[in-house]
Amino acid sequence: MNELLNKYGYVPDKVKIDRALEIIASNLDTVASDAVLKECFSMMDLTSLKTDDTKESVARLVGKVNDFRTDYPDWPLPASVCVYPNFASTVREARASDDVHVTVVAGCFPSSQSFLEVKLKECGLAVKCGADEVDIVLALNSFLAGDEDSAAEEIRQIRRCVDDAAASQGRKVILKVILETGLILNLERIAEASFLAMEAGADFIKTSTGKVSVNATPAAAYVMCECISRYYAATGKKVGFKPAGGISSAMDAVSYYSIVSAVLGKDWLTKDFFRLGVSRLANNILSEVRNTTVSYF
Repeated sequence: MNELLNKYGYVPDKVKIDRALEIIASNLDTVASDAVLKECFSMMDLTSLKTDDTKESVARLVGKVNDFRTDYPDWPLPASVCVYPNFASTVREARASDDVHVTVVAGCFPSSQSFLEVKLKECGLAVKCGADEVDIVLALNSFLAGDEDSAAEEIRQIRRCVDDAAASQGRKVILKVILETGLILNLERIAEASFLAMEAGADFIKTSTGKVSVNATPAAAYVMCECISRYYAATGKKVGFKPAGGISSAMDAVSYYSIVSAVLGKDWLTKDFFRLGVSRLANNILSEVRNTTVSYF
């Protein structure tokens, strides 16, 4: 057994996981109430990561978030707006409420293929420019080659960089680590990556960048949540979970909501510990609840 899996007494049981996911899938219709869909909406990182993003297009998206409660007064706001790091200041300056966090992808997203010094500089600049949350990608160039120590050390250094930049402004910043589970070979390695990221300082572990062919899957999500549970039992630290990539329908959201509920419990079903990384989901949730096509965002 891998050292980390042995440390936390955990090996993914594929048969058990498949059965649990079958039960969750069979109950989605009973879970998918308007109230649950609105909860999912409140836990979204509303995302724009397009090559043709501009300051103007990002500001327009934030403007829609600012106006949202006027147009939908009985709905919550999304948890954050997620953008490339060069737009952190644009979101910070345009947002009307600090309750909507500024989230950035950084550390040479989405491949994490560059010099560590470059990744550190980018993460530090993002925080300096107003990022409340920084999403980085696990260094798969090290992890997949069997050099787990280097992958973990990179997260630790980015953690220190982000903390130092935030402390200079008298605040704290959330660090999410993307495992890119679609490129990891099996469930045991996903579990290993989960424990590695949490031990190295991740506040959240996240499935995917949304930039590869296989993104969030229920099986990967279930394993990651079981790892979070084991880590919490061993350390008392609650780490959040963020599925991302390919989550577009209301039922997709309810599926991941149900996995978190089943494995981690209701205490994790807040924006402090559960996020959905989305670009298309917001309109689909609005459409599902309103029972008509909505194209607000």
